[in-house]
Amino acid sequence: MKLDPRRCGFATRAIHLGHDPADRPEDATRAITVPIYQTSTYEQPGLVDDPPYEYARVQNPTRAALERNVAGLEGGRSGHAFASGMAAIQALLSVLSPGEEVVVSRDVYGGTNRYFNQVLRRFGVGIRWVDTSRVEEVEAAVAAGERVRMVYVETPSNPLMEITDLAAVAEIAHRARALLVVDNTFMTPYFQRPLELGADAVVHSTTKFLNGHSDSLGGVAITAGSIDPAILAALPGLYDGDLAAHLAFMQKSAGGVLAPFECFLVLRGLRTLAVRMEQHEDNGQRLAAYLARRMEEGSSIDRLLYPGLDGHPGHAIQRRQAGGAFGAMISFDLGSREAARRFLEALEVFTLAESLGGVESLACLPASMTHASVPAAMRRELGISDSLIRLSVGLECYEDLEADVEQALERASAA
Repeated sequence: MKLDPRRCGFATRAIHLGHDPADRPEDATRAITVPIYQTSTYEQPGLVDDPPYEYARVQNPTRAALERNVAGLEGGRSGHAFASGMAAIQALLSVLSPGEEVVVSRDVYGGTNRYFNQVLRRFGVGIRWVDTSRVEEVEAAVAAGERVRMVYVETPSNPLMEITDLAAVAEIAHRARALLVVDNTFMTPYFQRPLELGADAVVHSTTKFLNGHSDSLGGVAITAGSIDPAILAALPGLYDGDLAAHLAFMQKSAGGVLAPFECFLVLRGLRTLAVRMEQHEDNGQRLAAYLARRMEEGSSIDRLLYPGLDGHPGHAIQRRQAGGAFGAMISFDLGSREAARRFLEALEVFTLAESLGGVESLACLPASMTHASVPAAMRRELGISDSLIRLSVGLECYEDLEADVEQALERASAA
């Protein structure tokens, strides 16, 4: 079967892209599932220029299949798989040179914050933290910087669920000849496709929803089909003047590629992405509605953050740019660290753990777990309190999830 993505729905593409034997001439078996090419090198046909496969850091058929799949699902030109989400982010940020600047969502994953603050700054790149959910702040930050070359956005953000209008921010970035890079981990291409809204590149932690089974670490970066040549020309650090070529160069030169077995696991996970995300979304929306009712009834919940709630800032934007989807990530504040501790320790179905996006439901305390590396003053300014809890709602029976949260809230409010 030769798949024409233009004629197929998302689930069909997720199941077939990258798996078509016609795209794998190296595999004479025509296996339905892409094999794991667990090899470090390849026999070459002779002393020829540019052999199809030379060394596993440069090319691997299993990795190539995954990269074709994710590029197709995001509607991009090329996909590039890395050993972690942070490695994919680092590869994208490597286009920046000393003296250039990047405008960044103020609320991002703690590891991303750490990389910007503690690593990227050391290389002379300026960082402007802004509330990207406020378009006017993005515009002001871009205008204030003489050499802003990138706008980096998480939406919904982690853990405060702030929503950024991607089409509006893309217009601002492109007017200033800057790239727009979007972390789409929370929503996945099933619900949100930033490239269609003007982004130049998308990054995912494949560890999360794309793989979906909490058994693989990885990341992927996808480039847009067309990027303004003037934007690329303004990046002297860009290899060969092309973003896709630059990412491939970073895979070859820095070596942080995703191993074949990990690629196999993510490809397997992607085949069920559509059905998993539907269940994640359904459970997430129902649990958020339950928490909202508890809050109205006067429970100990001080603040509830979920983009699917009508009163959530950015609700209308999220509905528009994600086709009415809101995801399965919920944050709420119990007012005190002690109450949060009692809640987390009482959970039975939810597991206390970092990460998100697996089939199992997870709960964490960002201030001391996923965002512990964010400076305390910055956490306070953002509103990441010591009592803010983040839930990743999994695929269990909804009734079990609600009952678990209910009994944990009762324990949390007990004197």
